[in-house]
Amino acid sequence: MKIKRIFKVLAMAGVLAVPTTSCSDWLDVKMSDKIMENALFSTNNGFMTALNGVYMGMIDVYGDDLSVGIIDVMAQYYDMVNGNHTYKVFANYQYEDEAFKTKSNNIWTKMYALLANVNNLLEHCDEEGSALRSEYYPIVKGEALALRAMMHFDLLRLYGPSYNENTKSTTAIPYQEDANREISPLRSAEYIVDRVIEDLKAASELLKDNDPVFTTGVGNAVTSDDGLERADFTYRQLRLNYFAVQTLLARAYLWKGDKSTAYRIATEEVIKRNQVDEEKMIFPWTTKEQVEADNKNDLLFSSEVFFAIYHSKRSQLDSRYFTGALPKTSRLAFWGTNPTNSQLSVLFDDPNNDWRSTLMWAVQTSSEDEGGDGEEGGDGEEGNEEEGGSSGSGSLYLLKYADAGREAELDGTETYLYMIPLIRLSEAYLIAAECAATPEEALEYLVAIREHRNCHMALEATSMDGVKELVTKEFAREVLGEGQLFFYYKRLNMDKFLDGSKLGSMYEMLTDNYQWPLPDVEINKRGSTNN
Repeated sequence: MKIKRIFKVLAMAGVLAVPTTSCSDWLDVKMSDKIMENALFSTNNGFMTALNGVYMGMIDVYGDDLSVGIIDVMAQYYDMVNGNHTYKVFANYQYEDEAFKTKSNNIWTKMYALLANVNNLLEHCDEEGSALRSEYYPIVKGEALALRAMMHFDLLRLYGPSYNENTKSTTAIPYQEDANREISPLRSAEYIVDRVIEDLKAASELLKDNDPVFTTGVGNAVTSDDGLERADFTYRQLRLNYFAVQTLLARAYLWKGDKSTAYRIATEEVIKRNQVDEEKMIFPWTTKEQVEADNKNDLLFSSEVFFAIYHSKRSQLDSRYFTGALPKTSRLAFWGTNPTNSQLSVLFDDPNNDWRSTLMWAVQTSSEDEGGDGEEGGDGEEGNEEEGGSSGSGSLYLLKYADAGREAELDGTETYLYMIPLIRLSEAYLIAAECAATPEEALEYLVAIREHRNCHMALEATSMDGVKELVTKEFAREVLGEGQLFFYYKRLNMDKFLDGSKLGSMYEMLTDNYQWPLPDVEINKRGSTNN
């Protein structure tokens, strides 16, 4: 059976439709309401409802601010030359500005509300007489532990320091391990990352022999109208499956500076286990046919995505941030008026072939740009100093999250049209390259990515410093619009990186700006002692 509307398919899988209560109702459940709580956790479906509620609640944070929105602005991808730009506050790290404070308060509050609900679910998993059946237990608890780890880790990556031997004892955030809403002590960065690793290891143990991704694959199709129990374990790309958890674990070890462990996990647990045999991968590289599909280009390389948020209204993000119809003061765009005279030619070393360059960007040609940006094909040397726009200012906008074209023939399998990727296969290859023993080995991992991006330009590196530069550029190309580059720069405490507002220039970063200040909502709860 083919289902024409993708949200209908996912509703059957329990990802969108919550049979017992809505997402907002679930997130608003008071922990003292034991009647509703006991009813919710009296069946397997109830546990799945609670778990799905958390995934759905993540849209409020990961469906925007921590993916396509402000976190990528802070990585200086985009042209912010216009002094009145809506996101200038975030591009300039103006942490005392009310717009930033409001955003930070919202992220913090929503994340810890989700964590309270994850912890409530975990407590019910192991309570005496739990209704959770054995086949559900490792999946539900494993994913819940991974969710707790992932959200804490991202809070640490925002509010904690750039991690090293001198900063690991710095007080950062609480690690919430129970369902109560009381104030928990602030913990050191080292404590937090160790708890993250502990939870991810426990999740891995539960999933390694039980995750259906190993037996039935990602399961992005429902083939019958019955078998809803079976459908609970499909759509593994929209859940924290084993491969997503292992990649998160490698990410956490790399944050901690343990390159040898990160390398082992990336190569042994992710890359090798994903390769079933010479011909088959569980998460295969995306093909040319998928990338170039008429009116529905798979610009996410979605078959390679380990974990994504499912956002049924994702196309609204395109119209909010990227579409050419937006004014320059609110559009997120690359510096330049055409692909050959823009940041595309700087970021991409093979811009005429690389799918990430040739297919993901469009040129805005509205009357506003024609009048304010000058003719296309200019030399790009002028105008960078002026605040009001220039001959190179923002005419290239991202197509990665655009909806399918009007002429697209959809058959209900185009999950990627609603996905926001958070973890992907290429990250494991990039970790392996960064942590490899020799430049020669590192290049093999980088070439493996590039040959599946239609890149023909050869790579060269004679030292690990050279490898670092190549990995940085490849990472920036891979995760554009996915909220990871800022954290990459922060992990390495980089004081210079590509400046999106000046062609070919480097942005000089004040490394103190990598750490978000604790939000007012938390400071006010704690009082003047702030502990």
